[in-house]
Amino acid sequence: MSKSLSAFMRPNVAEIKNACFAPSPRFVGEDGKPVEWEIRCISADEYAKIRSDCFIQERVPGKKNQVTQRLDIYAFQTRVAARCTVFPDLTNAELQDSWGVTKPEDLVGAMLIGGEFEDYIKEVLRVNGFKDETELVDEAKN
Repeated sequence: MSKSLSAFMRPNVAEIKNACFAPSPRFVGEDGKPVEWEIRCISADEYAKIRSDCFIQERVPGKKNQVTQRLDIYAFQTRVAARCTVFPDLTNAELQDSWGVTKPEDLVGAMLIGGEFEDYIKEVLRVNGFKDETELVDEAKN
């Protein structure tokens, strides 16, 4: 095993390619096929910042002056999905206007129905290196 740091130098690290995924059969292209959305990876720092911004402070019932934090899962998922989506451009004002929203995270939530959103966020997380339950179970068995 080599102890050289050259493998960790940015120019030597393999590029992560964007992935494509069609989260809904409702968005159809001119060819009649579902349009694929382009998904990119985000850094661990960016992911942590989004997660940190999605914590909500709540008072503990029956405990005076005590608060607890909880993660707003939906806000977190929509922000991650919006940040990772390259196409369609969720920052496009015309697209946002057509759905009656003003933020990319609101747009992804408005465009997709519940099951589509769940499938999309699973794919976004997979592209970003997270494993689903099936993969974790398979690894545990081996």
